[in-house]
Amino acid sequence: MSWLVLVVSGVLEAVWATALGRSEGFTRLGPTVVFAVALVLSMSGLAYAMRELPTGTAYAVWVGIGASLTVGYAMVTGAEPVSVLRVLLLAGIVVCVVGLRLID
Repeated sequence: MSWLVLVVSGVLEAVWATALGRSEGFTRLGPTVVFAVALVLSMSGLAYAMRELPTGTAYAVWVGIGASLTVGYAMVTGAEPVSVLRVLLLAGIVVCVVGLRLID
């Protein structure tokens, strides 16, 4: 259960990071509310998962999922450029996250 919560929390990290960028310094209400709700849920899930998982592993997986999804979403929407090297580097992060799960 802790791994499932951790994965969902990682997805929520990508949500709050994206919403933070769209909030324009907390001047837009909608993205600011999405940011705040996703942040609380993401941190709560991370804290829950860390009750059973090692801190370093949980944090690395959480950040890896969040960072990969945030950059992937930005590339899909055109906010960031797409290149073979970027995709390969993101795939490397994903492989490392999966590897951390497999060795636990």
